[in-house]
Amino acid sequence: MDGITVFCGQGHPELAENICYHLNIPLSPTKFQRFSNDCQYIQLLDNCRERDVYIIQPIAPPVQDNLMELMLMLDAARGASARRRTAVIPHFAYARSDKKDAPRISIAARLVADLLVTAGTDRVLTVNLHSDQVHGFFSCPVDHLNALNVLASHFRGQDLSNTVVVSPDLGNAKSASHFARILDVPVAAGQKRRISDDKVVIDMIVGDVAGRECIVMDDEIATGTSVLELLACLRDRGATSFRLACTHGLLTRDAVAKLTDPEDVLELVITDTVPLAEDKRGPKVKVLTVSRMIAEAIRRIHAGESVSSLFDI
Repeated sequence: MDGITVFCGQGHPELAENICYHLNIPLSPTKFQRFSNDCQYIQLLDNCRERDVYIIQPIAPPVQDNLMELMLMLDAARGASARRRTAVIPHFAYARSDKKDAPRISIAARLVADLLVTAGTDRVLTVNLHSDQVHGFFSCPVDHLNALNVLASHFRGQDLSNTVVVSPDLGNAKSASHFARILDVPVAAGQKRRISDDKVVIDMIVGDVAGRECIVMDDEIATGTSVLELLACLRDRGATSFRLACTHGLLTRDAVAKLTDPEDVLELVITDTVPLAEDKRGPKVKVLTVSRMIAEAIRRIHAGESVSSLFDI
């Protein structure tokens, strides 16, 4: 791994440390400071000249602070004559804002992509974008990893003979189908209408769930509203128990308690693309790491090897 330098923002240093552990390299230090006028000051404390620089930072809450940190670090690396700058973004916020579905709104995912390129990004490495079209918003190469195999590894070896994978909405049905294929189980999906940020309606369930154990699979869980609505519909249709799985476990407000308190919810399985506070790590919460997958992608990018096999699901 000669010629590579890895920095991280304050968004998820634990994940960055684990990635560097798998790469067998140190995580380079960074100085963070906030001035009295609330402006951020960032200094990279390692040599970047003609180096292959990777900056690890999920754009997760606090989203605006983490996004600004990432852009300042990219700009600092460019100013320090880094040979190539790769933004490693395990969770890309604003990815849900991928289309103009109301008058006079911004397509924020495209705007953030433009800002990152302007700040100095030569390449982006990310995990499970909300929709594939966000990939095309970037004017630089994007390596789009998928964490479904990481999640599936948790369920392999269990008795899944009476299990069905369920997606909360038809938009996520393709990923749910891939996940079900990995586990060799059937798939079902809800038909969801979003009323507001924290209110959804699921009109129907497509697929047979009566008498079955359900693995509810989504790409992201924030407040848990969609999942709770789906669970109510599945109970009405005779589902017996639930295991919840998602890549990005934002789990804002009291989402963990609401999702795991019911007795028929057996576990909540997430990955560590975003940090999870210790007070949210209840007995039913399982956190799987994507650090090995991301480290392998970084190794292959740096060595000029194919990354495509990591996309396979």
